[in-house]
Amino acid sequence: MSNKKIIFLDVDGTLVDYDNVLPESAVEAIRQARQNGHRVYISTGRSRAEVYQHIWDIGLDGMIGGNGSYVEDNGQAIMHQVLSAADSHHIVDWLHERGLEFFLESNNGLFASENFETAGEPLMQEYAYRKGQENARHLTVRDCFPEMIFGGELYRDDLNKISFILKSYQDFLAAKQEFAHLKLGTWGGAGEKALFGDIGPAGVSKDHAIDVLLKHIGADKADTIAFGDAKIDIPMFAYCARSVCMGNGGDEAKAAADLITDAVAEDGIYHAFQRLQLI
Repeated sequence: MSNKKIIFLDVDGTLVDYDNVLPESAVEAIRQARQNGHRVYISTGRSRAEVYQHIWDIGLDGMIGGNGSYVEDNGQAIMHQVLSAADSHHIVDWLHERGLEFFLESNNGLFASENFETAGEPLMQEYAYRKGQENARHLTVRDCFPEMIFGGELYRDDLNKISFILKSYQDFLAAKQEFAHLKLGTWGGAGEKALFGDIGPAGVSKDHAIDVLLKHIGADKADTIAFGDAKIDIPMFAYCARSVCMGNGGDEAKAAADLITDAVAEDGIYHAFQRLQLI
Protein backbone atom coordinates (compact mmCIF):
# COMPACT_ATOMS: atom_id res chain seq x y z
CA MET A 1 0.00 0.00 0.00
CA SER A 2 1.41 3.39 -0.99
CA ASN A 3 0.25 6.95 -0.52
CA LYS A 4 -0.19 7.24 -4.30
CA LYS A 5 -3.77 6.46 -5.27
CA ILE A 6 -5.40 5.11 -8.41
CA ILE A 7 -8.63 7.01 -8.98
CA PHE A 8 -11.53 5.81 -11.16
CA LEU A 9 -14.10 8.39 -12.24
CA ASP A 10 -17.42 7.57 -13.85
CA VAL A 11 -18.23 10.20 -16.51
CA ASP A 12 -21.96 10.95 -16.85
CA GLY A 13 -23.33 12.35 -13.61
CA THR A 14 -19.89 12.19 -11.98
CA LEU A 15 -17.23 13.96 -14.02
CA VAL A 16 -19.72 15.88 -16.17
CA ASP A 17 -23.20 16.95 -15.13
CA TYR A 18 -26.33 15.88 -16.95
CA ASP A 19 -26.02 18.88 -19.28
CA ASN A 20 -22.64 17.44 -20.26
CA VAL A 21 -20.88 20.37 -18.57
CA LEU A 22 -17.42 19.62 -17.19
CA PRO A 23 -16.81 21.83 -14.13
CA GLU A 24 -13.53 23.75 -14.20
CA SER A 25 -12.98 22.74 -10.56
CA ALA A 26 -13.00 19.04 -11.55
CA VAL A 27 -10.36 19.68 -14.22
CA GLU A 28 -8.23 21.53 -11.68
CA ALA A 29 -8.62 18.76 -9.09
CA ILE A 30 -7.58 16.02 -11.54
CA ARG A 31 -4.57 17.97 -12.81
CA GLN A 32 -3.44 18.73 -9.26
CA ALA A 33 -3.91 15.10 -8.15
CA ARG A 34 -1.83 13.85 -11.08
CA GLN A 35 0.88 16.40 -10.29
CA ASN A 36 0.89 14.91 -6.79
CA GLY A 37 1.66 11.49 -8.31
CA HIS A 38 -1.83 9.94 -8.27
CA ARG A 39 -3.20 8.20 -11.36
CA VAL A 40 -6.60 9.13 -12.73
CA TYR A 41 -8.70 6.98 -15.10
CA ILE A 42 -12.25 7.43 -16.31
CA SER A 43 -14.48 4.38 -15.88
CA THR A 44 -17.58 4.80 -17.98
CA GLY A 45 -20.39 3.18 -19.92
CA ARG A 46 -19.29 5.24 -22.90
CA SER A 47 -17.28 3.62 -25.66
CA ARG A 48 -14.02 5.26 -26.67
CA ALA A 49 -15.71 7.03 -29.58
CA GLU A 50 -17.87 8.94 -27.07
CA VAL A 51 -14.94 10.20 -25.00
CA TYR A 52 -14.56 13.53 -26.75
CA GLN A 53 -11.34 15.51 -26.93
CA HIS A 54 -12.24 17.98 -24.15
CA ILE A 55 -12.26 15.05 -21.69
CA TRP A 56 -8.84 13.79 -22.79
CA ASP A 57 -7.59 17.38 -22.60
CA ILE A 58 -8.03 17.31 -18.82
CA GLY A 59 -5.05 14.96 -18.70
CA LEU A 60 -5.85 11.34 -17.84
CA ASP A 61 -3.84 8.15 -17.42
CA GLY A 62 -6.33 6.13 -19.44
CA MET A 63 -9.85 4.76 -19.44
CA ILE A 64 -12.20 1.89 -18.79
CA GLY A 65 -15.01 2.01 -21.38
CA GLY A 66 -18.19 0.16 -22.32
CA ASN A 67 -18.90 -0.49 -18.60
CA GLY A 68 -15.72 -2.56 -18.44
CA SER A 69 -15.35 -4.11 -21.89
CA TYR A 70 -12.35 -1.92 -22.78
CA VAL A 71 -9.24 -0.97 -20.80
CA GLU A 72 -6.63 1.55 -21.92
CA ASP A 73 -3.52 2.69 -20.07
CA ASN A 74 -1.38 5.51 -21.34
CA GLY A 75 -2.68 5.21 -24.91
CA GLN A 76 -2.29 1.42 -24.99
CA ALA A 77 -5.29 -0.96 -25.19
CA ILE A 78 -4.82 -3.68 -22.58
CA MET A 79 -8.12 -5.50 -22.86
CA HIS A 80 -11.01 -5.32 -25.30
CA GLN A 81 -13.99 -7.67 -25.07
CA VAL A 82 -16.37 -7.30 -28.00
CA LEU A 83 -19.56 -9.05 -29.08
CA SER A 84 -18.92 -11.75 -31.67
CA ALA A 85 -19.98 -10.98 -35.24
CA ALA A 86 -22.58 -13.79 -34.97
CA ASP A 87 -24.08 -12.37 -31.76
CA SER A 88 -24.06 -8.83 -33.15
CA HIS A 89 -25.83 -9.99 -36.32
CA HIS A 90 -28.42 -11.96 -34.31
CA ILE A 91 -29.14 -8.98 -31.99
CA VAL A 92 -29.58 -6.56 -34.91
CA ASP A 93 -31.96 -8.97 -36.68
CA TRP A 94 -33.92 -9.63 -33.48
CA LEU A 95 -34.32 -5.90 -32.73
CA HIS A 96 -35.45 -5.25 -36.31
CA GLU A 97 -38.02 -8.05 -36.05
CA ARG A 98 -39.43 -6.56 -32.83
CA GLY A 99 -39.45 -3.03 -34.29
CA LEU A 100 -37.08 -1.74 -31.61
CA GLU A 101 -34.73 1.06 -32.65
CA PHE A 102 -31.16 0.93 -31.35
CA PHE A 103 -27.61 2.19 -31.59
CA LEU A 104 -24.41 0.20 -31.79
CA GLU A 105 -21.51 1.24 -29.56
CA SER A 106 -17.99 0.62 -30.77
CA ASN A 107 -14.61 2.30 -30.31
CA ASN A 108 -14.90 3.32 -33.97
CA GLY A 109 -18.17 5.19 -33.52
CA LEU A 110 -21.83 5.03 -32.57
CA PHE A 111 -24.05 3.66 -35.33
CA ALA A 112 -27.79 4.42 -35.27
CA SER A 113 -30.53 2.12 -36.59
CA GLU A 114 -32.70 3.37 -39.44
CA ASN A 115 -35.28 5.26 -37.37
CA PHE A 116 -33.36 5.87 -34.15
CA GLU A 117 -33.11 9.60 -34.74
CA THR A 118 -36.89 10.11 -34.59
CA ALA A 119 -37.78 7.24 -32.22
CA GLY A 120 -34.94 8.11 -29.83
CA GLU A 121 -35.73 11.81 -29.49
CA PRO A 122 -38.55 11.59 -26.89
CA LEU A 123 -36.52 9.07 -24.87
CA MET A 124 -33.38 11.19 -24.84
CA GLN A 125 -35.55 14.15 -23.79
CA GLU A 126 -37.08 12.07 -21.00
CA TYR A 127 -33.61 10.85 -19.96
CA ALA A 128 -32.29 14.42 -19.86
CA TYR A 129 -35.41 15.66 -18.04
CA ARG A 130 -35.07 12.96 -15.39
CA LYS A 131 -31.44 13.99 -14.94
CA GLY A 132 -32.60 17.58 -14.32
CA GLN A 133 -31.33 19.03 -17.59
CA GLU A 134 -32.73 22.52 -18.15
CA ASN A 135 -33.39 22.42 -21.90
CA ALA A 136 -34.36 18.74 -21.88
CA ARG A 137 -37.60 19.13 -23.83
CA HIS A 138 -35.80 20.73 -26.79
CA LEU A 139 -33.00 18.21 -27.24
CA THR A 140 -32.47 16.15 -30.37
CA VAL A 141 -30.63 12.85 -30.69
CA ARG A 142 -27.84 14.74 -32.49
CA ASP A 143 -27.51 17.09 -29.49
CA CYS A 144 -27.09 14.12 -27.17
CA PHE A 145 -24.75 12.17 -29.49
CA PRO A 146 -22.90 14.78 -31.56
CA GLU A 147 -20.79 12.23 -33.43
CA MET A 148 -23.39 9.50 -33.97
CA ILE A 149 -23.24 7.94 -37.45
CA PHE A 150 -26.53 7.64 -39.35
CA GLY A 151 -26.90 5.28 -42.31
CA GLY A 152 -23.80 3.26 -41.40
CA GLU A 153 -23.22 -0.51 -41.63
CA LEU A 154 -25.16 -2.30 -38.87
CA TYR A 155 -23.63 -5.78 -39.19
CA ARG A 156 -20.35 -5.30 -37.31
CA ASP A 157 -17.67 -7.23 -35.43
CA ASP A 158 -16.28 -4.36 -33.31
CA LEU A 159 -19.14 -3.79 -30.84
CA ASN A 160 -18.72 -3.19 -27.11
CA LYS A 161 -22.46 -3.15 -26.60
CA ILE A 162 -25.82 -2.39 -28.19
CA SER A 163 -28.37 -0.04 -26.60
CA PHE A 164 -32.00 -0.36 -27.65
CA ILE A 165 -35.26 1.46 -26.96
CA LEU A 166 -37.66 -0.35 -24.64
CA LYS A 167 -41.28 0.07 -25.70
CA SER A 168 -42.06 -1.78 -22.49
CA TYR A 169 -40.14 -3.64 -19.77
CA GLN A 170 -41.33 -6.83 -21.48
CA ASP A 171 -38.88 -6.08 -24.31
CA PHE A 172 -36.02 -6.24 -21.82
CA LEU A 173 -37.27 -9.55 -20.36
CA ALA A 174 -37.63 -11.01 -23.86
CA ALA A 175 -34.09 -9.90 -24.76
CA LYS A 176 -32.80 -11.46 -21.55
CA GLN A 177 -34.37 -14.75 -22.54
CA GLU A 178 -33.18 -14.57 -26.16
CA PHE A 179 -29.59 -13.61 -25.26
CA ALA A 180 -29.18 -15.46 -21.96
CA HIS A 181 -25.47 -16.08 -22.66
CA LEU A 182 -24.74 -12.32 -22.83
CA LYS A 183 -24.80 -9.49 -20.28
CA LEU A 184 -27.98 -7.39 -20.25
CA GLY A 185 -28.85 -4.24 -18.38
CA THR A 186 -31.14 -1.22 -18.49
CA TRP A 187 -30.51 2.51 -18.21
CA GLY A 188 -32.60 5.63 -18.12
CA GLY A 189 -31.44 8.39 -15.83
CA ALA A 190 -32.40 9.51 -12.34
CA GLY A 191 -34.42 6.94 -10.45
CA GLU A 192 -32.89 4.33 -12.77
CA LYS A 193 -36.09 4.10 -14.85
CA ALA A 194 -35.63 1.62 -17.69
CA LEU A 195 -35.83 3.61 -20.93
CA PHE A 196 -33.18 1.59 -22.77
CA GLY A 197 -31.88 -1.94 -22.63
CA ASP A 198 -28.29 -2.80 -23.40
CA ILE A 199 -26.53 -6.00 -24.43
CA GLY A 200 -22.81 -6.66 -24.11
CA PRO A 201 -20.35 -9.55 -23.82
CA ALA A 202 -20.69 -11.85 -20.80
CA GLY A 203 -18.38 -11.21 -17.87
CA VAL A 204 -18.01 -7.50 -18.51
CA SER A 205 -18.02 -5.25 -15.43
CA LYS A 206 -16.18 -2.18 -14.19
CA ASP A 207 -14.69 -4.10 -11.26
CA HIS A 208 -13.24 -6.82 -13.51
CA ALA A 209 -11.75 -4.14 -15.77
CA ILE A 210 -10.15 -2.39 -12.78
CA ASP A 211 -8.65 -5.72 -11.70
CA VAL A 212 -7.11 -6.19 -15.19
CA LEU A 213 -5.70 -2.65 -15.12
CA LEU A 214 -4.19 -2.98 -11.64
CA LYS A 215 -2.39 -6.17 -12.64
CA HIS A 216 -1.07 -4.41 -15.75
CA ILE A 217 0.32 -1.40 -13.88
CA GLY A 218 1.43 -3.43 -10.86
CA ALA A 219 -0.75 -1.46 -8.45
CA ASP A 220 -2.46 -2.46 -5.23
CA LYS A 221 -6.23 -2.66 -4.75
CA ALA A 222 -5.68 -0.99 -1.34
CA ASP A 223 -4.80 2.23 -3.17
CA THR A 224 -7.96 2.48 -5.29
CA ILE A 225 -10.75 5.05 -5.04
CA ALA A 226 -13.94 4.88 -7.14
CA PHE A 227 -16.27 7.80 -7.93
CA GLY A 228 -19.76 7.27 -9.34
CA ASP A 229 -23.43 8.20 -9.19
CA ALA A 230 -25.51 5.19 -10.26
CA LYS A 231 -26.37 1.55 -9.67
CA ILE A 232 -23.94 0.44 -12.39
CA ASP A 233 -21.10 1.87 -10.25
CA ILE A 234 -21.88 -0.27 -7.18
CA PRO A 235 -19.64 -3.23 -8.19
CA MET A 236 -16.80 -0.72 -8.68
CA PHE A 237 -17.56 0.75 -5.22
CA ALA A 238 -17.46 -2.73 -3.70
CA TYR A 239 -14.17 -3.59 -5.40
CA CYS A 240 -12.20 -0.42 -4.65
CA ALA A 241 -10.72 0.35 -1.24
CA ARG A 242 -12.72 3.59 -1.02
CA SER A 243 -15.82 4.81 -2.82
CA VAL A 244 -17.42 8.21 -3.30
CA CYS A 245 -20.94 8.90 -4.55
CA MET A 246 -21.89 12.26 -6.01
CA GLY A 247 -24.54 14.33 -4.24
CA ASN A 248 -26.71 14.04 -7.38
CA GLY A 249 -26.40 10.24 -7.32
CA GLY A 250 -29.12 7.63 -6.87
CA ASP A 251 -30.13 6.37 -3.42
CA GLU A 252 -28.73 2.87 -3.97
CA ALA A 253 -25.36 4.23 -5.07
CA LYS A 254 -25.27 6.57 -2.07
CA ALA A 255 -26.04 3.69 0.30
CA ALA A 256 -23.16 1.66 -1.20
CA ALA A 257 -20.52 4.41 -0.98
CA ASP A 258 -18.12 5.25 1.87
CA LEU A 259 -18.44 8.97 1.28
CA ILE A 260 -21.06 11.24 -0.30
CA THR A 261 -19.74 14.46 -1.81
CA ASP A 262 -21.54 17.44 -3.34
CA ALA A 263 -23.26 17.31 -6.72
CA VAL A 264 -21.16 17.54 -9.90
CA ALA A 265 -22.22 21.14 -10.53
CA GLU A 266 -21.40 22.06 -6.91
CA ASP A 267 -17.71 21.14 -7.23
CA GLY A 268 -18.29 17.65 -5.82
CA ILE A 269 -15.13 16.16 -7.36
CA TYR A 270 -12.92 18.99 -6.11
CA HIS A 271 -14.33 18.83 -2.57
CA ALA A 272 -13.94 15.04 -2.40
CA PHE A 273 -10.34 15.24 -3.67
CA GLN A 274 -9.68 17.75 -0.88
CA ARG A 275 -11.30 15.55 1.77
CA LEU A 276 -9.33 12.53 0.61
CA GLN A 277 -6.12 14.60 0.63
CA LEU A 278 -5.42 13.93 -3.02
CA ILE A 279 -4.81 17.67 -3.58
